[in-house]
Amino acid sequence: MSYVTNLKCRECGQEYPITPVHVCETCFGPLEVVYDYARIGKLLTRATIESRAKNLWRYRELLPVEGEPEMGPFSGFTPLLHARRLGAEVGLSKLYIKDDTVNHPTLSYKDRVVSVAITKAREFGFTTVSCASTGNLATAVAAHAARAGLRCYIFMPEGVESGKIVGSTIYGAQVITIRGNYDDVNRLCSEIADKYGWAFVNINLRPYYTEGAKTFGFEVAEQLGWRLPDHIVVPTAGGTILPKVAKAFKEFTQLGLVEGKFKIHCAQAAGSAPVIAALHKGTDLIVPVKPDTIAKSIAIGNPADGFYVLKAVRESGGWGEGASDAEIVDAIRLLARTEGIFAEPAGGTTLAVTLKLASAGRIKPDETVVVSITGNGYKTLEAVAGIIEQPVSIGARLAEFDALYERLPNGKRAVAGAA
Repeated sequence: MSYVTNLKCRECGQEYPITPVHVCETCFGPLEVVYDYARIGKLLTRATIESRAKNLWRYRELLPVEGEPEMGPFSGFTPLLHARRLGAEVGLSKLYIKDDTVNHPTLSYKDRVVSVAITKAREFGFTTVSCASTGNLATAVAAHAARAGLRCYIFMPEGVESGKIVGSTIYGAQVITIRGNYDDVNRLCSEIADKYGWAFVNINLRPYYTEGAKTFGFEVAEQLGWRLPDHIVVPTAGGTILPKVAKAFKEFTQLGLVEGKFKIHCAQAAGSAPVIAALHKGTDLIVPVKPDTIAKSIAIGNPADGFYVLKAVRESGGWGEGASDAEIVDAIRLLARTEGIFAEPAGGTTLAVTLKLASAGRIKPDETVVVSITGNGYKTLEAVAGIIEQPVSIGARLAEFDALYERLPNGKRAVAGAA
């Protein structure tokens, strides 16, 4: 049973039925899913949620689908790690990592939104699904489409990491790269969606697709013992996830499921930071930029939901910063060295920005802060391959290792019984 009542324009309030549309005909504002919270509040309790399978559908009353979904049975409910070693090194005692590097099946938070979008595409009767993507969304759409038995076309800008191209084609999707940046790809896909009538998860299915991002926030609140974090830092590309995490926290608060208040902070790569520029200038006007950063998964120069990122950040009392490519790489290495988590550049961006916010006093040492790590570093090896220490080669003789060991940092002569 669905608890969705209708779609509603975020700007003018015009209401629409539950159909594959995403833009208001009156003012061209984006459409949002509306729920019957009164009915949900009578049914949804902490105990009910805790009794369900540990996947994103444990919150199904707050997701826009009918019946019992078949997609994403193992997606979601990723670890929330208390990062004690990292926290001790950077001076944050209650630092947590929400780790979507291990999300099933394609190792990014996009498995959440795509599970919802593909479910909705099947409900609407589509037989072909597609997307415009910088990489992570492409792999998630290709994988879920394969499982659903749907035809799939993927459109990406030239220059995305090779792992993401392989990670899409392996599922049988038709991958097409476009000479241009993500914004060029997105414009073309809008035209294709109109002409061919396909389900583009982040275009005509966008109102439903974005709702899947709420599960990231639902899980954080539940895993913290039904409390909201003092701070959560979220990366921003097109602007899908940050406003929806804020919405998730508000929905749980409205339903009486959580306690506490939160500040939500925006993280962008300095080479693609139009939202941060607007935030720092105190304006609502987001000026598009041409992305130039190693963080390709968040390299969107004209974010579709950028205004709503600004709104969510400001309403919560949060802030945002940009991170240079060097800072991103340093943060990737720091997280890997201290907590054994290999994040893609978007995750390095989020951690780097968290450290900046703490250094500026916006996050206090004893406050609870959640760092959102949304994708796996094994998909973006190019970003760090050139700066990591290369292996040392020796022969298979103990004497050669002994000689090497003496030269290594903190090395000493190997002797029997040595630690």
